Amino acid sequence: MLKVEKLTAKIENKVIIKDISFEIKENEILMVIGPNGAGKTTLIKAIMENIKHTGKAWINGKDISKTSSLELAKQIGVLTQTHFQQYSFTVYEVVSLGRYAHQKGMFSKLSKSDEEKINEALRLTGTQHLKDRSVLTLSGGELQRIFLAAVFAQDPKILILDEPANHLDLQYQIGIFDALKEWVKGEGRSVIAIVHDLNVVYSYGSKALLLYRGEVFAYGKADEVLKRENLKEVYEVDVAEWMQNLLKHWQK
Repeated sequence: MLKVEKLTAKIENKVIIKDISFEIKENEILMVIGPNGAGKTTLIKAIMENIKHTGKAWINGKDISKTSSLELAKQIGVLTQTHFQQYSFTVYEVVSLGRYAHQKGMFSKLSKSDEEKINEALRLTGTQHLKDRSVLTLSGGELQRIFLAAVFAQDPKILILDEPANHLDLQYQIGIFDALKEWVKGEGRSVIAIVHDLNVVYSYGSKALLLYRGEVFAYGKADEVLKRENLKEVYEVDVAEWMQNLLKHWQK
C-alpha cells in the first residue's frame, strides 16, 4: 500500500528525520510513536510532500512526488488534532466536503454514490444523529468525530492521523479508534496514526514505528517494538513498571 524509503528532512539546516524507511500493507494500522521532538509530524509532512526532503514514498507503486494533488486527495486522507471551525455549517455539509476530490466541479451536486459514502461515514463514526446540527454547537470530541467522518467520506486508500484523539475524553478516544479499526477492514485500506498513548498501540496497532532523535529506533509488530528495553531507552523511564503500578489501582 505505502512504501517509504530513506526519507530525510531538514528544517533550517537541522536534520529532523534521517533515513526513515517502512512499509504498510492492506488492512494494517501502523502506529508511529516516540517522545516529543522525535520527528513524527515531520515524517508525515515529508510523506505528503509538504516539506522538502530526500528519499522516496510510493502509494500502490506510484511515486507520491509525481502524483497530482487531486489524485493524491483520492488516495490519502489526513486528519490532524486541531481544527478551527468558524462557520455554521451543518454536520452533513462538513462531512460532504470529503467528497470534493471525487466531484467534477466546485458546484457539482452530490451523486447517489457521494451520499452513500457520506452516510456510511456518519454510521462508522456514530454521528448520524448529529447530521442536522451546526458544527458550532458540538463538543471537541464530537467535532473530531465529524472531521474523521469527512475523511472517511473521502474514501482514501491510506488514512494518516496526527494524534487524532489528543485532549479528548476517554469515551471519544475509544470511539475514534474503534471507528478506525472497523474502517480499515475495507478492501485496499490502511492507516498510519501518530499517537502518544502506548496502550492504544497495543490495543489497535498491527505494526509500530518507534522514532528517536529523528531516526528509526525499532520497527515491526507492535508487541515486539514495545519491548521494555526499547521503551526504557527511548523514554528514559521504565514504562512497563510504571504501567504495571497503574494497573494495581484498578485491581482493588
